[in-house]
Amino acid sequence: MEWLASLDAGILLFIQEYIRIDFMNGFWRFITSLGNQGWFWIAVSVILLIPKRTRYIGLAALLSLAVNFLIANLILKPLVARIRPYEAIEGLKILIAAPHDYSFPSGHTSASFAAALVYLRKMPKPYGVCFVVLAALIAISRLYVGVHYPTDVLGGFLIGMISSWAVCRGMEYLSRKTGTEET
Repeated sequence: MEWLASLDAGILLFIQEYIRIDFMNGFWRFITSLGNQGWFWIAVSVILLIPKRTRYIGLAALLSLAVNFLIANLILKPLVARIRPYEAIEGLKILIAAPHDYSFPSGHTSASFAAALVYLRKMPKPYGVCFVVLAALIAISRLYVGVHYPTDVLGGFLIGMISSWAVCRGMEYLSRKTGTEET
């Protein structure tokens, strides 16, 4: 596991040294802020609850966010208790206020993909793809601002993917069982 920790640190220091550009820092801070407490994804999902034709999508996304929160924030973060990279990697500078919870998994990434992958499955493809691109940008932003290891982001992606898949499958099963439509 030492090699993985070394790889994680090397990637973050490479990003800091060769990828960060001063005039782009504001953009990445803004992108990362969209994932704070999942507010953006919650807001989009609540808006989708309003029209009848998108209500199922909004409900599925909110359920996916809830499942994701349970797995990522309530179970895995305290269980793994991984310290943040800026606390462990000498010379790593962060671009935002220091988060005070544990590092693994990335909650921003997991929440983003938990909602975006529901949208991708249930919305017309152009809309779903745009949301997935935004989720990917939020995930990348966590590395750029220096608050997560690459493996935190990868773990967050996997948890978000599992949450969205489980909720969509569960809701599809219930729709078939009860004879109701997904609209």
